[in-house]
Amino acid sequence: MATTLSLPEQRVILRSVSWQTYEQLLADHADASAPRFTYDRGVLEIMSPSTEHEIYNRAIAMIVEVLAEEMGLDIVNLGSTAFKREELQRGFEADSCFYIQTAERMSGRVHIDPSVDPPPDLVIEIDITRSSLGKLAVFSAFRVPEIWRYDGKRAEIFKLAGTEYVESESSAAFPVVSSAKLSHFLEQARSLKRTAWLRMLRAWAREMHNR
Repeated sequence: MATTLSLPEQRVILRSVSWQTYEQLLADHADASAPRFTYDRGVLEIMSPSTEHEIYNRAIAMIVEVLAEEMGLDIVNLGSTAFKREELQRGFEADSCFYIQTAERMSGRVHIDPSVDPPPDLVIEIDITRSSLGKLAVFSAFRVPEIWRYDGKRAEIFKLAGTEYVESESSAAFPVVSSAKLSHFLEQARSLKRTAWLRMLRAWAREMHNR
């Protein structure tokens, strides 16, 4: 096995890990928000988020929640829920994930079976240090339609096209959201007090909805 570490997010990459070991690790950490595990056909990434990582993660999740509220959309926020499929030999725990277009179908569900249920419509990934594991391939295997990724400076929106992700200027889940606007709000989140930031975000979301 080979191990690599990176900061500020701590990432450990282990190779030749069995599916049974991966499932045991998930079971052992079932009630914990960290670390987060991504499994790709024997390669396991263990990620422990930093404070900076979680600040951005929660800010993006709040953007999604506010947009949904102001636009009258019911969504399902599953946070870092584990999605795993043994037949694919792949699994992931996103930083945050949401059912948006399929929220009505998934509303009230306590147990989700990724082999029959749809994947989350939107996955949030914070990569302050770029992951050593090609997570997009894992998300593609699950047919996740859309990824928002933020590296601490720039937000990117990726949409699934066939089996590959292509970068897009705007979101499918929230067409009013562009990568530039997402980057702007995350930059403002660093400089404004939370209440002022939320007021600005809500005013923009309301304006977009009323257009």
